[in-house]
Amino acid sequence: MPSTEHTDRTSPLVDVAAPVVGVQLGWRSWSIIIVSSVIGLFTIAWPLLMPAVDVAPQHADDAPYVFAFLLPVVLMLVIAQISDGGLDAKALALLGVLSAINAAIRPVLGAGTAGVESIFFLLVLAGRAFGPGFGYLLGFTSMFASALLTAGVGPWLPSQMLCAAWVGLGAGLLPRKLGGRAELLVLIGYGIVAAYLFGALMNLWFWPFISGISIDGYPGGSGSLDYVPGAPPGDNLVRFGWFTLVTSTAGWDTGRAITTTVALLLLGRPVLGVLRRASGMARVIADPC
Repeated sequence: MPSTEHTDRTSPLVDVAAPVVGVQLGWRSWSIIIVSSVIGLFTIAWPLLMPAVDVAPQHADDAPYVFAFLLPVVLMLVIAQISDGGLDAKALALLGVLSAINAAIRPVLGAGTAGVESIFFLLVLAGRAFGPGFGYLLGFTSMFASALLTAGVGPWLPSQMLCAAWVGLGAGLLPRKLGGRAELLVLIGYGIVAAYLFGALMNLWFWPFISGISIDGYPGGSGSLDYVPGAPPGDNLVRFGWFTLVTSTAGWDTGRAITTTVALLLLGRPVLGVLRRASGMARVIADPC
């Protein structure tokens, strides 16, 4: 029996005040997301646990292996969500369409230059409308497609894909019982937080390799903002926090947060309504009662 929380799929309109929230994930999907997220976070933050000495700068050696790990993760997650009932053929088609839209509009608006970043707007709304699993996949595919269009393929891409996937995942995990203005405000607040966290994680990806290794390959870290190989994680986190605050928080990250906020304010409600109508046509989301 369909839940009263969701509108009928035959209805031409979707009441945004009674939100249709994406499917909940089964144990297969959650297992893949959790394992891949833990491994992905380790690939970014491992210098906090082990000294980063005598390694290639900015993950030049390990990035291909991380990318090779992510490709089967995406495939396994698609299969798991199909098995769990979270994706069907139409939902997969929508995933491709939204990935293409994100990839197309990102270079037009700057592809992250000076913090102007368009990809978060659609990631947040799609994650909210289609659910955390869809948002996780959309983060991977959008960033990958965008990198191909903008010649942005490099050692940073796997981490960008992971961080974008987490943005879509988090949007799908926001409280379900929200509607109207409250829902939009929560999405804007989440978009701002996600913009700063994305910047911080990407900073953590490269920070040890530009500040903690001297030219001859021996430990550096003489400045107060530098990474110190082998130092306690807490000490390096404090240094990293100051590094992020000084170098990107007021610039790139704030620009990303402003871009996301303005886009959600102007287009959030109508675009969310369109996505929910598309979600209703793609599948019936029914809860047992």
